[in-house]
Amino acid sequence: MFYVYVLQSEASGRYYIGSTTDVIRRLAEHNSGKTPSTRAARPWHLVYNETHSTLADARRRERKIKTWKNREYTRRMLGLGA
Repeated sequence: MFYVYVLQSEASGRYYIGSTTDVIRRLAEHNSGKTPSTRAARPWHLVYNETHSTLADARRRERKIKTWKNREYTRRMLGLGA
């Protein structure tokens, strides 16, 4: 299984969208500072994830979510709280 996930920074409120085969491991990597693009905004928490059967489907959905530049639109489309 492949997952698309959305993290939110507790420090800045910023979102990070990614895909992986192991959401828990990936969240731990983000919070330990192993990912340069998320290191400065730690800690992160998981606010959304969805399952896909193929890597291609997961990556396609990840790219779609990343096109949603507006934070409010992202919240509304993914059903996240304010």
